[in-house]
Amino acid sequence: MKIITLNDLSKAISNRMGVDARRASRTAGFVLDLFGYDDRIIDNILNPEDRQLFYILEEEGMIVTGREEAILYDGRAWRTHYWQLKKNTILKYAMGESKKEEVLHTKEQSKDTPNENIYNTLSEDAWEKRKIGSFATGI
Repeated sequence: MKIITLNDLSKAISNRMGVDARRASRTAGFVLDLFGYDDRIIDNILNPEDRQLFYILEEEGMIVTGREEAILYDGRAWRTHYWQLKKNTILKYAMGESKKEEVLHTKEQSKDTPNENIYNTLSEDAWEKRKIGSFATGI
């Protein structure tokens, strides 16, 4: 079982969300305090402001939500919602590049890739089918 340290989560938050190290450390400390020694917590312990932070972390891929359902003796369903750390993703973000660098690399790669005109790749048969289809629909 991998252990997520304060340093790991701080670096992941800083790299992925682009916040300064001090703020990332405070946020990571708060999150890890909620999780304690486990990698999963019940949603009921969060207040709305905490939950908003968790939604942001979920959007960044560092935590995930889940739900378990049990049937009570009287036949009713009991649902438990929880949050779980995505340890591999957090460790990857802690070691990896920032989101800004990721976007820059993607833009650089798209500049290197030649823009191919998709219409030039279509066969004459495809163009004929398009012409027939547009006459049938009145376009």
